[in-house]
Amino acid sequence: QVQLVESGGGLVQAGGSLRLSCAASGSIFSINDMGWYRQAPGKQRELVATITSLGSTTYADSVKGRFTISRDNAKNTVYLQMNSAKPEDTAVYYCNAHLRQILRGPMYSYWGQGTQVTVSS
Repeated sequence: QVQLVESGGGLVQAGGSLRLSCAASGSIFSINDMGWYRQAPGKQRELVATITSLGSTTYADSVKGRFTISRDNAKNTVYLQMNSAKPEDTAVYYCNAHLRQILRGPMYSYWGQGTQVTVSS
């Protein structure tokens, strides 16, 4: 089995910083893309940022220049550094990973359980 466990969420004041982590564990052969998504109350889940295994990144326009995604392939961990936080960043943040469990096996998408981020004004 595979588990993605997020940590680092919490309460931060507007303009402050927070760092989220997500560690993948279990029966993993290789991890392709990893990413962060978020879902605010009453809204659909939306992409925040993604990173490939080679380090190429994409960001939602709303977080460009404020958030930075990175990963440690040796630790199967992805990070999201959130700077200049805004109240509209308040949401549950979910980690996602596309991975194979065996050589040349199928690619599966896994999700973490989510971590709450609240930005106070």
